[in-house]
Amino acid sequence: MKKLGILATVLLMQTAFAQTNRFVYQVTMKPDASNKADVKTENAYLDISAEKSMFYSENRIKRDSVMKANFQSGGARGFNRDQMESLRSNINYSIEKDKKNQKILYKDRLGRDIYSYEEDRPLDWKILSETTKIGEYKVQKAETDFGGRKWTAWFTTDLPYQDGPYKFTGLPGLVVKAEDSEGDYSFDLMKNYKISDFPEMTTFGNIIKVKRSDYVKQQEKFKADPMSFVNSQRGGGISAPMRMGGVGNQNPADMRKRMEERVKEELKKNSNPIELK
Repeated sequence: MKKLGILATVLLMQTAFAQTNRFVYQVTMKPDASNKADVKTENAYLDISAEKSMFYSENRIKRDSVMKANFQSGGARGFNRDQMESLRSNINYSIEKDKKNQKILYKDRLGRDIYSYEEDRPLDWKILSETTKIGEYKVQKAETDFGGRKWTAWFTTDLPYQDGPYKFTGLPGLVVKAEDSEGDYSFDLMKNYKISDFPEMTTFGNIIKVKRSDYVKQQEKFKADPMSFVNSQRGGGISAPMRMGGVGNQNPADMRKRMEERVKEELKKNSNPIELK
């Protein structure tokens, strides 16, 4: 009986260790460079296990579920535009950190396909002596220049994680708050809880692995002429206009025009990206 008790304790400890910890961040953004008064706020998840972490929008999981159900029930014509509009997100990327190999993998959609690259710029943090308290956590200040922005982060060693939202990693603790010097983007830890495992991410389209520099080039091509970019892709995925709630039952010319206008409007509204270079 004693051996069984020890075995049960070991199994319980292994189960607890295997659990994934979810940290919920409130992300505040000013994505439109021509209208800084238009502030967007939404939640994002940082899911952490012993091997990796994932950062992505809360609406990503909800939207993927809706899209999957709609495709199964009737394809593009099954989309409910109002429902999709309610799940719109300014965080269309996902970021995976491979802890063993110290790699940061970034994924984002361009047109029909998902482009993936490995981050090749290390974050060079300057840890300062200044400390304070945010919520229940004692935090310490750190600064870095990354992606054309100057960032200030506050990290805590009260929790046993060396991670953070977005690409922020490399500090001796968990990032509780991060904000750029212009006040365009901020990440604030709201709460955390345990989940059984990482959620399954639905992928529409091809996953194309490229170098970061090639991703930037493809992104510029998409911005310059989104419809030509989409038409040049191999197909099989869901295009950006469809992802944003396009509807069927239109003649092809009108539908193309509406899609083009919609994509250009979206690009205008996202003219102040989190990374400027």
